Amino acid sequence: MQFRSTQSNKVLVSFKDALLRCLPLEGGLYVPTSVMDLRQFFFYMDTDTDYPELVATVAPPLLHGELNPFSASRVAQSAFAFEPELQQLDERFSLLNLYNGPTGVFKDFGISFLAAVMEELLKNNRRGLCISATRGDTGISMAQAFYQRQNIIACLLYPLGSIRGLDPDTFMGNGGNIIPIQVQGTFDDCQRLVIEIIKDRLFAEPYGITTANSLNPGRLLPQAFYYLYAFIKLKKQLKGDLLFSVPCGNFGNLIAGLYAWKFGMPAQGFIAAMNANNAFGGFLNGAAFTPHGLIPTVSPALDVSVPSNYERLLSFYEEAPAVMRNMVFPASIDDRTTLEVMDKVYKHYGVCLDPHGAVAFAAAERVLASHDRADEDPHVVVLATGHPAREAETIAKATGQTIVMPPKLGVLKRKLEPMAIIKPHLDALEGAIASCI
Repeated sequence: MQFRSTQSNKVLVSFKDALLRCLPLEGGLYVPTSVMDLRQFFFYMDTDTDYPELVATVAPPLLHGELNPFSASRVAQSAFAFEPELQQLDERFSLLNLYNGPTGVFKDFGISFLAAVMEELLKNNRRGLCISATRGDTGISMAQAFYQRQNIIACLLYPLGSIRGLDPDTFMGNGGNIIPIQVQGTFDDCQRLVIEIIKDRLFAEPYGITTANSLNPGRLLPQAFYYLYAFIKLKKQLKGDLLFSVPCGNFGNLIAGLYAWKFGMPAQGFIAAMNANNAFGGFLNGAAFTPHGLIPTVSPALDVSVPSNYERLLSFYEEAPAVMRNMVFPASIDDRTTLEVMDKVYKHYGVCLDPHGAVAFAAAERVLASHDRADEDPHVVVLATGHPAREAETIAKATGQTIVMPPKLGVLKRKLEPMAIIKPHLDALEGAIASCI
């Protein structure tokens, strides 16, 4: 598989180069130049297929020449001691629970694969430093996934406040390979610094700097695998169309679903479930993208006004606008509806949805009600992207139910001091990294 920039098709790079550099020198984001049809590799799978087996089977043909069956198996087994859970609620709805990883969020899947495949690709003793802006979830997932990976250091960049859920024994200087750095600024400052340090090739190249945010195709592409997993678990029971309802903030999960469709997964559509921020609502309905101010909601992971995957989504529409208009159905859900759906789903199915999954469920109901289909009723797979215990207060408000925090997630609340505190300037970040290493 080769990649090009969303802003140019003149320079093609391998998956390894796209993963380790993560941002094209010519600007834009990396996207595949073409996508392989993988149906011959996953159509024969059934409900007995586990997640590592799925990943180990589809990764070699997808990344031909970069992962062979043996290295892909090592990566899959190393990355995934956990797997998604498909929970069928009735003939119309299933939940794809993506919170069974070590930190209880869907990011565990993409970041765990990224860490394992980086370790595999860096076996020739080349070193790598993976840096990401974080407000909590991404940093915790990174620390879990990258700890003790050979030849790799993980740098967590977070804004004023505290970072949670890390073990000081994992820090550089204490025998570990994690560097938490606090920036005296905002999350936007952290994101800007990540891009600036990656683009400073004189500094970045010797350290092998890349990122674990969804800017990196090595983080984004493996998120397509859990869509394939849902399909193989459901395929024998499907009578009509298959749709996926996806909570959308930065739109990485939606992009990953569209990649899975291009791999040959026979889905008939994707519901782009947004909260009141409705970042791409107008764009998906044919209008120009116009950023607006951020609106705080009860589904905070979706509170994004300028999604980082805009250029990737735009590339899908530039390639086939008519097809995409019939594949992606936008829906914006307000807080009142989100809370009402959380209560309704609990009363009807006995399931506690976190507010992000509830946005996706409400969007699915709305889209189904507005689409008159002549065939069998479609089946919608709703992505549940976070463990309910992570939003226990909101769930209690909506349903009256008390969620018990699993022991493995309880430690995520522990606050820790950073290794360095810096001004929001590139030279300060580079100095902190150099001094820690």
